[in-house]
Parts: sequence; structure tokens; C-alpha cells
Amino acid sequence: MNTMTYLGYAASIVYSDDDGCFIGHIAGIKDRVGFHGQSVIELKSAFHEAVDDYLEACAVVGKSPQKPFSGKLMLRISEALHARIAQKAQVQGKSINQWIAELLAWELSDTSEEETRFLLSNEANRKHLEKSIRQYRNR
Repeated sequence: MNTMTYLGYAASIVYSDDDGCFIGHIAGIKDRVGFHGQSVIELKSAFHEAVDDYLEACAVVGKSPQKPFSGKLMLRISEALHARIAQKAQVQGKSINQWIAELLAWELSDTSEEETRFLLSNEANRKHLEKSIRQYRNR
């Protein structure tokens, strides 16, 4: 799946045959922010402008812009799976959180350079994720 991202925000995009253009919305936030373009270049430019305008409008009214994702993920799994994950993490000298984050990074290692930079922008995770991605690619 190809996605368009900018400053940590992702775009949800559809093509409208009736309008003859691509229509997008910032995904993952409750505020409704839309944009459109007749080409990929126009769409990308409109997306960047929409994110910039959203951030500026929030600053003007003194509102914190919504973040698309908090970085926290709640997940319900079976006790048996939880135990196996805990064992694997412990054997590798990692926390469950670190172990799972690295597995997810491996799965997402085909992300764009911009997305990878964003994922690795958190200094606490950067070194672990970079090492995990290198290990995964060298398998």
C-alpha cells in the first residue's frame, strides 16, 4: 500500500471519477482536513499545504493540533501468546515493548525514506530500530 506522509501525518486518498481528481483527507485525526489535486504532484502539494494550514490554524486559535497517533498501542492477546512473547523477549535481553517494536519495524522496513526517518525520530527507539532493521535485511 502506498501512502503519502508529511510531518508525521498520513493522507487518506480516493479518486473521484465525477470530479476528475484525487481527493484526500488527513487520516488518523478527528478534525476534518481535506485537499484535492488533479495529479500526484498537485495532490502532494495540496496535502503539504493542508497540513501546514492545519498546524498554523491551530496555533492561531491556541489549540494543540491533534497527533495522528500517540505511539501507544493497546493489544489484547491470549495468555499463552503473551507468555511466549515474554520468553522470547527475555531470552534476547529485551523488554516486551522493545521486542514487539523491533518486529514491527522489520515488517515495515519497506517504508519510504521519509516514513523511516519519522519512525526513527524518537531517540529512545532509534538505535534499537536501526539495528533491528539492519539485522532483518541481512538475514
